[in-house]
Amino acid sequence: MIPTAYPTREEIARLSARMLLEIGAVNFNTDTPYILASGLPSPSYIDCRKLISYPRIRATLMDFMTVTVMRNAGFEAFDNIAGGETAGIPFSALVAERMALPMTYVRKKPKGYGRNARIEGVMSEGQRVLLVEDMTTDGGSKLSFVDAIRETGASCGHTAVIFYYDIFPETTKRLGDHGVELHYLCTWWDVLAEAKAQEAFDPATLDEVENFLRDPRAWQETNKPG
Repeated sequence: MIPTAYPTREEIARLSARMLLEIGAVNFNTDTPYILASGLPSPSYIDCRKLISYPRIRATLMDFMTVTVMRNAGFEAFDNIAGGETAGIPFSALVAERMALPMTYVRKKPKGYGRNARIEGVMSEGQRVLLVEDMTTDGGSKLSFVDAIRETGASCGHTAVIFYYDIFPETTKRLGDHGVELHYLCTWWDVLAEAKAQEAFDPATLDEVENFLRDPRAWQETNKPG
């Protein structure tokens, strides 16, 4: 069912950050930094996959995502909702249900047998597809999913995520150059503000995380392993 309440963007960001903190999806550790998929260190890590286990929070965030996309892109802007394997699949299904649209998902690579498809479900030429994911850092992983969608003859000019890092300036340009607009609920800056308001972590940790967010490349260079 399509939500009928429309909170402000600022309130959506604040509440989304609060929910992520409440379920322990936000992790800060400045003494022993996390190692990202890139091999670089980070004092912050977020796990949006945990959201699927919290029905009230999950439902609220999917309402937020639905109204954010409709407000930004249009109420009749899409014909199909696609999730990226694997984290985007449950969220795309929930958004598709709210928007009363078909749901599909995109494999990271062809499955290697049968039809050798990357698109599962029914996606038709000419359909306008919204790509739904849990989060994005620099936007790079989204481009492969978008290309797979476009190879079917469908169009994909929008992607929606729960969480956007918003600390790498090249992200929106990279997506924009590919003809994709990014929609999101909250960022590290929203989480940091809510963590400070709640005193969820000690002040020294929050200060160090803020140092990282303001200049992540310099922080990573200083703290890289070895």
